[in-house]
Amino acid sequence: MSELVIRAARPEEYAAVGAITVDAYSSDGLLAANPEYVDELADAARRAEQGELLVAVDGAGKLLGSVTITLPGSVFAEISRAGELEFRMLSTSPAARGRGVGEALARAVLARARELGAQRVVLCSLDAMKSAHRLYGRLGFVRLPERDWQPVPGFWLRAFTIDVRERGGGS
Repeated sequence: MSELVIRAARPEEYAAVGAITVDAYSSDGLLAANPEYVDELADAARRAEQGELLVAVDGAGKLLGSVTITLPGSVFAEISRAGELEFRMLSTSPAARGRGVGEALARAVLARARELGAQRVVLCSLDAMKSAHRLYGRLGFVRLPERDWQPVPGFWLRAFTIDVRERGGGS
């Protein structure tokens, strides 16, 4: 695998980041129950404006994936509370899967949480995202069922958390 770099997304990359995010979710069949989510996934510029948008690129600068970091009370926050950092829309280009992109992005989120002095990192995930759940487990995340919720009836999002102070965020 070529070198993998995690960095802030650049404005000229926003359209491509949005397209990769939509492609990742679409290729996994994750948009069938909530097709209007495409607009939110595609709007990488808004994600960068309202939170932090990190990208993974290879040594040649090719975009491989992204993740959105958000703080409690911000536009993209779903379940985070004071002292927590939340991440959303973790995605890897279907062509780049199996190369450690998702793990590198998740580890960057954990590092960012420690930099900001957060106590925990939280996230929500669909039941169908089994490979993501395996990744979260490897990194030390545990289920947080009391924060599970439904953005639309019958469409459950499952909550996960990790304490980045005690466990070191899987590093």
